[in-house]
Amino acid sequence: MRGPIAPPQVPLAASRADAFADLVQDSVERLERRWPQLAEIDFMVLEVPRPAAADEPWNDEAVPLGGTVPAREGRRARVVVYRRPVEIRTKGRDERAALVHEVVVEQVAELLGLTPETVDPRYGDED
Repeated sequence: MRGPIAPPQVPLAASRADAFADLVQDSVERLERRWPQLAEIDFMVLEVPRPAAADEPWNDEAVPLGGTVPAREGRRARVVVYRRPVEIRTKGRDERAALVHEVVVEQVAELLGLTPETVDPRYGDED
């Protein structure tokens, strides 16, 4: 018998990319309670970071887990979380959710010109 193991409305049917995007959205919703201006920022998930230029050689720097794009005329600021580098560094869903939140907090702090601890007082706490 071929077909899906579970119907689409069951969480089992969610792709890894969808489940990851949900973690980012959960983190953003937690922060929006304290920082309503986050509604003016676009949050995105990309698989991996892109090299700065196609002809630029790879180097030994750490692969980023996230990044920011400041607002420009006619374009909202963006926070990007890179799915694959985060997944590689985590073992389970809880650990992944914690790292995603940490990355989101750090990137929001950078955009707002604040410290991560100001954005989320629980930043860096071991749960």
